[in-house]
Amino acid sequence: MDNRLILLALLLFSCAVSQSSAENIIVIGNPTLPKLDRVTVEKLFTGRIIEVNGQPATVVNAAPGTLERKQFLATILAKDEDQYLAYWTVRRFIGKGTPPKDCASSREIIEFVKSQPGGIGYIRANERTPELNVLMEP
Repeated sequence: MDNRLILLALLLFSCAVSQSSAENIIVIGNPTLPKLDRVTVEKLFTGRIIEVNGQPATVVNAAPGTLERKQFLATILAKDEDQYLAYWTVRRFIGKGTPPKDCASSREIIEFVKSQPGGIGYIRANERTPELNVLMEP
């Protein structure tokens, strides 16, 4: 009986940690971009829109397999890695675009977003610095 209680406690704790960490992803963008809602961010990362307020947008992802990417896909797109890759495979096949570029690190995402007009990416909230333009906090 005690082992089952411990197992249940561990499962509940891991769910709580997983849920709270999912809220720690923020969407950042070039300083010229306005705040965005969840639907707009979802459309940008699925290629259904390619501009914000008439300005071309270029989105970048965290590297596959990273915690940030898993959290972003689950929280914003309600997809896992396989579903996201399958989605882009179909879009590419029918000529509806190519998936966003993958960046190797949060630092690379931050540099891209700061230097690329219309650049949008996501990072962990604890990596936020005052000069970053936070477009959305889930």
